[in-house]
Amino acid sequence: MQATDELKKEHHGIELMLEILKAVSTKLEQGEQVQEDHLNGIMAFLSVFVDECHHGKEEEFLFPALEAVGVPRDGGPIGVMLNEHEQGRALVSRLKDALAGRKSEGASTGADIQVIVGEYVTLLSQHIAKENTILFPMADGRLDTRTDARLVESFERLERERIGLGRHDEFHALLHRLRDEYVN
Repeated sequence: MQATDELKKEHHGIELMLEILKAVSTKLEQGEQVQEDHLNGIMAFLSVFVDECHHGKEEEFLFPALEAVGVPRDGGPIGVMLNEHEQGRALVSRLKDALAGRKSEGASTGADIQVIVGEYVTLLSQHIAKENTILFPMADGRLDTRTDARLVESFERLERERIGLGRHDEFHALLHRLRDEYVN
């Protein structure tokens, strides 16, 4: 299926950002400086690429398509994914607050940031594994080619209208810059 293939490709980018995030949090925990524009880019990636774009595609299009063919929301994999999306949003909010407050007296420390990052990385790593091994194969087996084509169109429209033309490519360029800085 093309729709799930697109989501899996996005997972690769998200997994790379998780590696970058771990490296950055280690630097912060060790008291090293990290460029503010790098932190801003990471937070934009988590908020826009991961949540608005990737999770938006799933929540607004994929999950309803699965529900339409009988996959239950409550007590099933869709409900689990939605709950994990909410947990991720809460962790990103905590991380944003911790990063913003790290310069004030009595503020978050690098260790605090590393704990939040650890929780987020664990959550998203497990979440991606569940989607890749359970949810996406379920979608591939249950959604017909016409539905898949509509999903692909809807994904493209979401990116164009909500994220903006070229923003996806900008995020990938950011990933490569940060990877070269922190992971390689």
